[in-house]
Amino acid sequence: MSAERDFIPLALCVLTVSDTRSADNDSSGDYLVEAATGAGHRIVERALLPDDRYRLRATVSAWIADERVDGILVTGGTGFTGRDSTPEALMPLLDKVMDGFGELFRAVSFEEIGTSSLQSRAFAGLANGTFVFCVPGSTSACRTAWEKLISAQLDARTRPCNLATLRPRLRE
Repeated sequence: MSAERDFIPLALCVLTVSDTRSADNDSSGDYLVEAATGAGHRIVERALLPDDRYRLRATVSAWIADERVDGILVTGGTGFTGRDSTPEALMPLLDKVMDGFGELFRAVSFEEIGTSSLQSRAFAGLANGTFVFCVPGSTSACRTAWEKLISAQLDARTRPCNLATLRPRLRE
């Protein structure tokens, strides 16, 4: 981090994908909202949807089309159970896949949870100039993703480069 650049607050949306959580017990969504706002970003919208690829796609498509939204944080639905469908729902919406995100997330997770990290299908990418980050549904996975990867990349002060300063050029 360097003080040479100013912080640029981004407008973010948070989506929790779960068949079992409610607004009362969505600790992962709560964590992402608190972490993002604590870092200085603004939450534009928050939603909690069941594992239904068409509802996920519809909600995220609307956010991607909204020019006010800089990024979307999605938690849940990235595992291997029959209902987990976040990658299948959202990857078709991406213009560019950020391969390094999933690779780094699993590498960092391996240090924390060992070979269980191979069950994660975490991914990220760019859609219509909007960053989309999809991470597992556990609060600890959200914390790992935010603290070790996402936070620094959404901070314009991160050197040598970051995603935040790319925003003006993403729709060229």
